[in-house]
Amino acid sequence: MINQLKTIKIPQIDLTLGEIDAVKLANETEITLKFGFPIITLQDQLIQLIKQTFTKPSLKINIQQEIISHTVQQGLKGMPNVKNIIAIASGKGGVGKSTVTANLALALSATGAKVGVLDADIYGPNQAHMLGITGQPEVLDQKKLTPMSAYGLQVMSMAFLIEQTDTPMIWRGPMVSSALQQLLNDTLWENLDYLLIDLPPGTGDIQLTLSQKIPVSGAIIVSTPQDIALLDARRAIRMFEKVNVPVLGVVENMSMHVCSHCGHQEPIFGEGGAKIMAQQYHTEFLGALPLDIKIRSDADAGKPTVVADPESIISKEYLNIALRAVALLSKAGKDHMRKFPKIIIE
Repeated sequence: MINQLKTIKIPQIDLTLGEIDAVKLANETEITLKFGFPIITLQDQLIQLIKQTFTKPSLKINIQQEIISHTVQQGLKGMPNVKNIIAIASGKGGVGKSTVTANLALALSATGAKVGVLDADIYGPNQAHMLGITGQPEVLDQKKLTPMSAYGLQVMSMAFLIEQTDTPMIWRGPMVSSALQQLLNDTLWENLDYLLIDLPPGTGDIQLTLSQKIPVSGAIIVSTPQDIALLDARRAIRMFEKVNVPVLGVVENMSMHVCSHCGHQEPIFGEGGAKIMAQQYHTEFLGALPLDIKIRSDADAGKPTVVADPESIISKEYLNIALRAVALLSKAGKDHMRKFPKIIIE
């Protein structure tokens, strides 16, 4: 019975109960499953699937959930109020990474998880506009910042700290790296399950600071199917491999253009390239998102698609991608470093 139970695939995310080690108890009368990611939106479908597999009317099914902190780079210790940091990266600009970040964060928040977004694109911060946030964060004790709030998310961005939206950040690399660390460490994050960091494109100073100074549990790579974008995405994957940050998977954005008049679909930027790349680099293909005018217009209006139209096919695909990513993260090792006290010898 246990072996058969382990082969059941979790609806929407295409992972089996055995692959994520969810089976904790299974006998003729009772099944207990424990998940390390938000399962509430898939719970009813999963229970129904199990009941169809084991036609036993008296079978009791228990669903448990516990989101824990996972391992980070060697030598770094996790943050006290943030369980897991997930970097959202792309090798190339213009692939829609910030839009994907905002919608994935909102999708996770809709499952009941506590989620934050750190806009690490110091030169071109966009999250404030995409999430419809105005104003500035409150400063406590002249050094700590309270995160801004939008649709249940905790958000911090350089955009909140500059006077005008068109003010350029004309900074050299060390200043940018310092600003990223301050935004992360000086923000009073409140018991986050996941903090998504929206990285700028490339593999420069910000990415180097992230790998050396910031405890990251995993990374998601965003690319279009276009050959040039995939070439740069490969560099991003290699970068995270070299700094021992696991790549949770690849998202293919702008995968298919959908005509707003007739619904005709056309692969303007190519087709299936990100999926092939994921196979080549032995990482997961998390899903594909269309090139749809609604995604752009919702983000421009400060209300991303996941909250503007939560029942749409696009919103459900964002949710599936987000859940698949954190389900894969739940397979990673537990961060035991947090349990050890800091010892100072004088």
